[in-house]
Amino acid sequence: MALELTEANFIELVTQAEYQGEPVYQPLELGSQSKVPSSFGEGGDRHFFLRNGLTISINRCRLKQPLKLIRWHEARFELTAKFYLSGSSRIRTLDANDIETDYEEIRGHHYLYHLPNQTEIEEWPADELIHLVFIWVDPTYFSTFNAGATALSATLRKLLEGDKTQRFHQPLGQMTPYIKQLLQQILHCPYTGLMQQAFLEGKALELFTAQFAIWSEMPSSKASIALSAYDIEQLHQAKEILIQQVKQPPTLLQLARQVGLNDNKLKQGFRHLFGTTAFGYLRDYRLQQAQLLLQKPNLTIAKVATTVGYRSPAAFCNAFRRKFGVSPKAYQLDQRG
Repeated sequence: MALELTEANFIELVTQAEYQGEPVYQPLELGSQSKVPSSFGEGGDRHFFLRNGLTISINRCRLKQPLKLIRWHEARFELTAKFYLSGSSRIRTLDANDIETDYEEIRGHHYLYHLPNQTEIEEWPADELIHLVFIWVDPTYFSTFNAGATALSATLRKLLEGDKTQRFHQPLGQMTPYIKQLLQQILHCPYTGLMQQAFLEGKALELFTAQFAIWSEMPSSKASIALSAYDIEQLHQAKEILIQQVKQPPTLLQLARQVGLNDNKLKQGFRHLFGTTAFGYLRDYRLQQAQLLLQKPNLTIAKVATTVGYRSPAAFCNAFRRKFGVSPKAYQLDQRG
């Protein structure tokens, strides 16, 4: 059963853990580091506070039980870039008529959003590594830039030109190799002091630039598809069927019939809701499960491949290498070392 908390409840838990002697908070040269209370899970986050309100946050944790976090976003909201290195979450928005009311953010994908005056419920699973990088900045940060002369999305341009009523949650698809490289450079910054600050600011701006460019190049026809509450529930059911039948998944047509949608609605809806195709999601799920299995002792590569639904160990190795940039054997040895 999921633990349901408001942000105020969560702060109370952190305060209680500090009172009981847990080392929850620690200042850093450019920001702070905090740990998740041990009753709650393991891991924590790091915040780097840079110039003019630019902030980088790195979250890496694993929860002991599912969490349902209820958040209220006030009128003043920062433009947020969000990058999923690991993990996933489901978000439901309340009383929204200009953004999706139910969507999922998943591993390997990235998002850009501005959600003032909005209540949302974010659901996180237990026993799953959650590894995220956030970049936050007040939209006025870009006020000295010439947004009007840039090929930006109309919605984004209005926000950067000062219209802070603009609300959006924009999925930007799978992270490109360039974006992954920038994130790794942030995670493994080799500098301290002034050089660290300059380095991190530069990488944060490069990531915003990459996201702005990707959004500007997306076809407008891709921006929206009408999904009813029924469609959304059936798409989530389709996702669960793929997970349950990971070894022998149905065909796309079979899956559509099982959940009562036509195949076109299934294809378009799945991409819109989860940011990828049905079988792109299945592939990513298989490889995520493979990562977990490779951390266990006495499991061969062939056994892991079979367990996650690959008939050929060679095909599994190729898919794993394309996804993670390393062979399953090398990953396994690294985890055990």
